[in-house]
Amino acid sequence: MLAGLIIVLLLVLTLPFFVKPIERNLEPFLFVMGLAATLISGVLNKGLISHILTNHLMYLITGAVLIFGLLFSFFQNQMHIWIKKVLEHIPLKVFVFLLVGILGLFSSVITAIISALILAEVVNALPLKRQAKISTTIIGCFAIGLGAALTPIGEPLSTIVVSRLGEQFFYLLKLLGLFIIPGIAALSLLSVFTARSKDIEQCGAEPADLEDETIGGVLLRAGKIFLFIMALELLGSGFKPVIDAYIINLDGRLLYWINMISAVLDNATLAAAEISPAMSGLQIEAILMGLLISGGMLIPGNIPNIISAGKLKITSSEWAKLGVPLGLILLVIYFITIFVILA
Repeated sequence: MLAGLIIVLLLVLTLPFFVKPIERNLEPFLFVMGLAATLISGVLNKGLISHILTNHLMYLITGAVLIFGLLFSFFQNQMHIWIKKVLEHIPLKVFVFLLVGILGLFSSVITAIISALILAEVVNALPLKRQAKISTTIIGCFAIGLGAALTPIGEPLSTIVVSRLGEQFFYLLKLLGLFIIPGIAALSLLSVFTARSKDIEQCGAEPADLEDETIGGVLLRAGKIFLFIMALELLGSGFKPVIDAYIINLDGRLLYWINMISAVLDNATLAAAEISPAMSGLQIEAILMGLLISGGMLIPGNIPNIISAGKLKITSSEWAKLGVPLGLILLVIYFITIFVILA
């Protein structure tokens, strides 16, 4: 079983970067890999299928993507005009800084899903070249992924952790705020460098590569999101026996780095398996920060990633070029902070 699951993990980590048809059809590929993982681990049964199909979050996320996508498709021209007017009064760098910072902080209130939808739509309307849009989106998704963990309503991971520990609403804000809020501020500053003069389109009111949203495109994206969430559920369930047997009892410092697998597995599933009321605050901080940062490294790592990548047609390799090194830098910084400076 272990060998089979390792092969599945390696396929998930490599094929999207080297096989173009898989890169263009990431959601069905991950769904197939999820099915393979559940078959290998022997957990695919009617109970699991029922659990996945009755997961209200899957329908909530898909519905949000569909509704907001339709709204944005109807009002996209007005949004472009509004953004153009705003940029007449404040520099683009300042706008991008505020966009990433505000969405990162408020994602814990308006949820990571809505924050990602707003990020993708606004970035798509900005007068930036494609590479600058990609960089801004990836940095923004890192900020949203971090900020959404500050309250139980921000994302599934925070909901599960607070419930599992039996803690109050602001528990994660008190526990992780010292790490997350400065991290969002740093990411906001970093995003300023994606709006340099050489990255700005000089072709008039709208960026040259901007595509008008269509109802068909919105429906297709919502369907892909639905399939993607099912794939994450299957992958998480398929790998759970291995996590339970080999991972959850490891030292916190080792878990911190092993949790890089949340770049391709659902971080909420990993949090549910690893977090225990018997753990110290330091252990919980390490596990959660490792999960949150790693979730931004690749497209499958977080719902905001897949929403934004789908909207802006960002490929796996394009995401990884910035997501992986940025994630590794953040992991090193937070490891030193948690285990050396504050230990």
